[in-house]
Amino acid sequence: MHMRLLIAFLIGTMLPQVFFMVPNQVSANAEINQLRNEINDRSGRLAEIEAEIAQYESELKEVGAERKTLQSAINQLDLERKKVNSEIAKTENQITSTDLEISKLILEITRTEKYIESSQEAIGSIIRTEHKATGDSLVELFLSQERLSDFWSNFEAHGNVRETLSDRVGDLSTFRDILEVQRDTNEGKRVELSSLKNQYRDQNQVLVNNKEEQAELLEVTKSEELSYQQLLANRESARELIVSELRNFESQLQFILDPNTIPNPGTRVFDWPLENIIITQLFGGTEFAARNASVYGGRAYHPGVDFGAPRGTPIYAPLSGVVRAIGNTDAVPGCFSWGKWTLIDHANGLSTMYAHQDVIAVTPGQQVRTGEIIGYIGNTGFSTGPHLHFTVYAKSGVSVRKFNEIKTVTSCGPASTPVAAIEAYIDPMLYLPPY
Repeated sequence: MHMRLLIAFLIGTMLPQVFFMVPNQVSANAEINQLRNEINDRSGRLAEIEAEIAQYESELKEVGAERKTLQSAINQLDLERKKVNSEIAKTENQITSTDLEISKLILEITRTEKYIESSQEAIGSIIRTEHKATGDSLVELFLSQERLSDFWSNFEAHGNVRETLSDRVGDLSTFRDILEVQRDTNEGKRVELSSLKNQYRDQNQVLVNNKEEQAELLEVTKSEELSYQQLLANRESARELIVSELRNFESQLQFILDPNTIPNPGTRVFDWPLENIIITQLFGGTEFAARNASVYGGRAYHPGVDFGAPRGTPIYAPLSGVVRAIGNTDAVPGCFSWGKWTLIDHANGLSTMYAHQDVIAVTPGQQVRTGEIIGYIGNTGFSTGPHLHFTVYAKSGVSVRKFNEIKTVTSCGPASTPVAAIEAYIDPMLYLPPY
């Protein structure tokens, strides 16, 4: 067989193994397309659920603006429960979609690996056979041909094969790059799936808390409006006493803030801790604090920023850090303070505190990344409605104490709380994005 015919035979029989799909690859492609269609269907359902959640949030704003009555409290709890159920459905949808994405990626990874394997085998076989067929030197090849045109034809064909093989090696490199991206994406999806499953667990706990709160409210008030108003008044009085003693204690603490230990004011170091930002009260001498100075220990001073949001809204770490402590002042009857709170230390000399949570999603000593869910908005502690109280401290100026180390207040003694000298409190807006 002449060399040109041999080379043509090699190209015609071996290279198609690299570029044309074998039957099992056709089947894999069909399955991938089916998974892609299912994912698209899930996306459509997700949009419907998000519209439901938006509607409930709108209704919750209306209820929240009403005068605080027992009926408005019950209505709010009912709406919160419906909204949380929709959010659970949303998370279930996302979990299923992510499962489908992972299944699709596994098929794509397997297909790419087969492309690489078959390409390597085909190219290796061509190289070996072509080398064996053209082992003669150029002089021997020239002398073996009857006509000069035959020599040039075979010589050019030989060069074309090498050029084709070079292209195929480039394709192999591309396949390997695709495979690396697919594997990285798959790993990311698995991390996302784990996070979604944790979120699903926490959202169900929010639902449990909601039902327990409603049952307790009805039990305590006996469904009487007068009892409900008395309950609110008693809680407010207890809150005033607790905060007053805490602020008096903090005003006596000695702390000198070294500005070199924290970022320069006005430098954005934090992301927003919520997805949708509605600020209901700023830091310091706000109008609300001025009207309600007794709530802040006799001083018109609010030691953080309040963000309004419905119960169950995820709270995100605004910066990576380590969880120093968590607490729940509601665990001690009569301790109307922060409710469920989390204190996180950051590497830049600052610490942040998140209060009134419904569910805490982290544990002491845990390292958290920027954007990671650390908890969920609640109405725990003394709170006029679901919101996040966000405080920033100079890290070296804040510690965790029990109320009975400060002064025995009603029955609030064993509950723990972050405590800081007045000078250690910092306006969060100095380090957050423009609002």
